[in-house]
Amino acid sequence: PATAAAATPRAEGAGPALWVVRDADSTIHLFGTIHVLRPTTAWATDRVDAAFDSADQIWFEVTNADDQAAALPIIQRLGLSPQTPLSSLLTAEEKADLDAAAASVGLPAAQLDIFRPWFAGLTLSVAPLVKAGYDPQSGVELVLKARAQAAGKPLHGLETLEEQVGLLAGMPEEAQLDFLRSTLEAFDDATTELDRLVGAWADGDVDAIERYGVDEMKDDREVYETLLVRRNTNWAGQIQTMLDGSGTAFIAVGAAHLAGDDSVQAILEGRGVHVERVE
Repeated sequence: PATAAAATPRAEGAGPALWVVRDADSTIHLFGTIHVLRPTTAWATDRVDAAFDSADQIWFEVTNADDQAAALPIIQRLGLSPQTPLSSLLTAEEKADLDAAAASVGLPAAQLDIFRPWFAGLTLSVAPLVKAGYDPQSGVELVLKARAQAAGKPLHGLETLEEQVGLLAGMPEEAQLDFLRSTLEAFDDATTELDRLVGAWADGDVDAIERYGVDEMKDDREVYETLLVRRNTNWAGQIQTMLDGSGTAFIAVGAAHLAGDDSVQAILEGRGVHVERVE
């Protein structure tokens, strides 16, 4: 509907990148997103609107990323470990960094102490962004989800919330601690870094998305494999299954999944599926 589309500021230039995969009876668009945005970020384009409006199925990483009631029991089960306080896993210096980061975003250190390392890392990677004016409610997925629901389009998830949380929670403890450490190291610059990534995304600069969003993750192989490579491989398989069927689909996933050598498109191309950028 025009109302939901009009609410998103229109991109001034080419706007974010969009790709298409086609065969005789299927058209699948791939669109990279940013999960939290400032409400003022301009990203809507006629190209994306047309691809979205033409789709009879809308796909996200998960369909209910904003569902607190569904997330809470999963987090309680997979994100908390009161029996192993976080502070017992950290050096004095890391604990001081953690406490300082928590204090700067108004989180009591005691509250974080029952978090497993992956959940502390995730919490501290989002908190400074929200403080800087980034809003999960302005994230691309929620905007598109509202439009899909208003248009009566069916929503599908490439993963469930449980699977998504399970990926992080299933990492070895040392990898979780690495994730937390890298979050703490990047904490003071997190907003600047995301500003840069969002700028690249809004301009459709996929090479810069790779530089800012993908290369950073490669420093930590386990996290990179878990969060990007394995999921991209799984999603490429699901896209191939969709191609075996028929119809039109619009798939919106985090922009980092659609950049670099291990991107969804690269995996599809490696399997002989041609992916074309929509100009």
